[in-house]
Amino acid sequence: MTSFRFTVTLMVIALFFSTAAGNPHDKCVYTIYVKTGSIIKAGTDSKISMTLGDFSGRSVWVPDLRSWGLMGPHYDYFERGNVDVFSVRGPCMDAPVCRLTLTSNGFGAHAGWYCDHVEVTATGPNTACSKSMFYVQQWLSNDVAPYQMTATRDACNPWNVNAAAEQLGKDGKFVVEYPKRYA
Repeated sequence: MTSFRFTVTLMVIALFFSTAAGNPHDKCVYTIYVKTGSIIKAGTDSKISMTLGDFSGRSVWVPDLRSWGLMGPHYDYFERGNVDVFSVRGPCMDAPVCRLTLTSNGFGAHAGWYCDHVEVTATGPNTACSKSMFYVQQWLSNDVAPYQMTATRDACNPWNVNAAAEQLGKDGKFVVEYPKRYA
């Protein structure tokens, strides 16, 4: 009986240490604030997915952003003028998050969606905390210009002429803006 207790004790200790150690790549938390525009019909019932990326090419894919929402089970996400909050746990990336891709599946009673901006904060063990702001300012819709269901803001590639990024020294926020279009 003593050897049985010893074996069980060793198994419990081993289980504790393996759980405590876990996979260090799945320890980062990404808190995401999504602002839906105030334009008429800006809200959507469609499923929104998101991909976040860093300078080294690593990424975190969130296939259904609503399922990570912090606003409660009966909250209506992505409605006109709202700021919705999500918390995603995933692999750690290099700071800051410099790429964002939003995709709408285009289904639901109100399929079109106007996303104003997305703010992402990232934190994890032995990693630098970061904050990134992406000014999306675009419809994800098949019936409103630019007639696309996906919007990407990418400042990871320094040669990308479709994004302007700046580092703000005061609060350390990495900002990615929608490219200005001039007539």
